[in-house]
Amino acid sequence: MKQHLLQEKYPIYVAEIDKTETPYPSVDALVAYYRERIADNPKVQFIGVFDHFAHTQRIGGPIMDGMTAAVDIIFCFGFAIPSPHMLAVRPRSIGIADMGDKFVISFMEAPMQPANQAMEAWTRALKSA
Repeated sequence: MKQHLLQEKYPIYVAEIDKTETPYPSVDALVAYYRERIADNPKVQFIGVFDHFAHTQRIGGPIMDGMTAAVDIIFCFGFAIPSPHMLAVRPRSIGIADMGDKFVISFMEAPMQPANQAMEAWTRALKSA
């Protein structure tokens, strides 16, 4: 898993996982995996799945060559609301893109370390499953 700045301002984590490195054969299987991890944690609330690929196709937007699916799993780790400003960085999402021979998993760094630790652990476990 790598960390970098997207567009020089968004701190993100990215994992590229060859399809041969994981038992999950599809984006739908990965969504089910993440939904199970979210359900396992009583402090995390699943919100939904956004099919970004279908949306972009529907509006005629450009899609990177080689990408065959792209979804966001949306959920919230909100343990507390210490200020109204925290709402600007919630909820969280994990993106999954199918690039043919590999999956690209990405998420933005959360302002709360337990959320980052959980999302990293969930994603790293995809290779050892």
